[in-house]
Amino acid sequence: MKTYLTLNNEVLNRYSSTGRLELEKDREATRHYFLEFVNGKLRNFNDIEEKIRYLVDEGYYENEFIELYDMEFIKKMYEKAYAYNFRFPSFMSASKFYDSYAMKSRDGEEILEKYEDRIVIIALYLAQGNEQLAERAVEAMMEAYQPATPTALNSGKKARGELVSCFKLTMDDSMNSIAENIGYCLELSRLGGGVGVNLTDLRPLGDPIKGILNRASGVLPVAKLLENSFSYSNQLGQRNGSGVAYLNIFHADIENFISSKKPNADDKIRLATLSTGIIIPSIFFELMRRDEDIVLFSPYDIYNEYGKRMSEISITEMYDELLNNPNIRKVKRLNARSLYTEVKKAQFESGYPFEIFDDNVNDVHPLKNIGRVKMSNLCTEILQMQMTSVITDQDQPNEYGLDVSCNLGSIDIHAASKSKDFDKLIDTSMRLLTNVSSMTNIKNVPSVAKANQMMHSVGLGAMNLHGHLVSQGILYGSKESIDFTDCFMEAMNYYSLKSSMEIAKERGETFYRFEDSDYASGVYFDSYVNKEEKELSPIVLKALGNIPIITTAMWKDLKKEVMQYGLFNA
Repeated sequence: MKTYLTLNNEVLNRYSSTGRLELEKDREATRHYFLEFVNGKLRNFNDIEEKIRYLVDEGYYENEFIELYDMEFIKKMYEKAYAYNFRFPSFMSASKFYDSYAMKSRDGEEILEKYEDRIVIIALYLAQGNEQLAERAVEAMMEAYQPATPTALNSGKKARGELVSCFKLTMDDSMNSIAENIGYCLELSRLGGGVGVNLTDLRPLGDPIKGILNRASGVLPVAKLLENSFSYSNQLGQRNGSGVAYLNIFHADIENFISSKKPNADDKIRLATLSTGIIIPSIFFELMRRDEDIVLFSPYDIYNEYGKRMSEISITEMYDELLNNPNIRKVKRLNARSLYTEVKKAQFESGYPFEIFDDNVNDVHPLKNIGRVKMSNLCTEILQMQMTSVITDQDQPNEYGLDVSCNLGSIDIHAASKSKDFDKLIDTSMRLLTNVSSMTNIKNVPSVAKANQMMHSVGLGAMNLHGHLVSQGILYGSKESIDFTDCFMEAMNYYSLKSSMEIAKERGETFYRFEDSDYASGVYFDSYVNKEEKELSPIVLKALGNIPIITTAMWKDLKKEVMQYGLFNA
């Protein structure tokens, strides 16, 4: 066995006997990894220009983005990145980079990129010829910004996948839509994406088809088709595709859907690899609190009666009306507490289903006047408006709605607290994400491509919260940790909105129907403008480091600017 593997094993082996992580063993493993593996495989070049020319001429890098810059500027970017004297902090991080991210020769025998090289290429590629942004991008990524895995992996490469790897689709209650969405899942899975699909609008088991009762097969057979699709479209055999299906808890098929992930579920309904999630309106918890029954409905009835899909209405607002409407069948009654107990049993046994709280999301959703957030994604981090596509027969044009491409990146909280210019860090991150959005065109999934083009939606996340709190001696869940988190997230929200406003101002363009949003009316900002400014403890102030505290005056100014110039990103 290689020395670095032996040393890496000792880190955990000694932990099991001593209760302490032997971090020196980890550092030794990292050193030996470079000595025994990386250094011997690295291809050496005389200078940066030779390296770039070789990688372009041999078809490893796209030439188009390289030609946007002078070679002297490219050399300057490499010098800038290498000046950070970056060192991998652990064996795991080093091996992950060289196993998965670094460019290798086609036979796998040579390593063609170091960490700094990959950072420079990402920066040059995403900046699209903007030298100032490219320079800022190198700084941001070397210090605190982490692009999403597919962005970091694929940027600049000639043989590459997409820059995003997470998508959300809505399925309508028609065979055309079911077939089309399964095709979309095959396509997105082929590209390396995880896909969320909303099944709430499909009629349940036993519903009528063409007026004939007990003909519909329900949502589980469709979920099985999705599961098989993700297994089949497996990214060159490297890994199975991954997906999640969501269903509203008031849907008549909810019991089988919840049971589908249990290890002892009947093979006819068992979902072995497809993840599941449920959408729970607030009325469910109110009924559970009162220990009352809930009534399950058919989306087929709701659409026939109201001309709206089940995913397009608030069950909480319409529950009493649905109960009192004789044209809406009460498919089944279940005790709310018993049903939720089954949810928790299934989660204990399998980890599923995920949960999204429908009213909590949509009550504060800034685009509520435009459309609803209907579901989440495979990682339950994306809560974004969708509009269902109408898929017609082959001789008619389809009416494509809006689905979701998750254009993501994250800020390292611990590193951000040391940033010399937090405003600049967030602005750079937002501009890079915006470029990811504009450079992404999933043309074989029109609803995703359409929404990406019209909404320019991006997700700027945060990571390493717990690590930062530990470094500051703050107990997770304590008042200090909550105060810190509130301040950090408020600052990130403020500066990301400010950046989006500046981009809209520069381009003279806002996202689709911005004028109908809570941003345009100013309602979104009211809770910030009217907030009570509290005094922070010295512990929290120390933990914040260089992260600014956002005042009500700052929010008032931003509110005016957003109402005047708009936002580019939805």
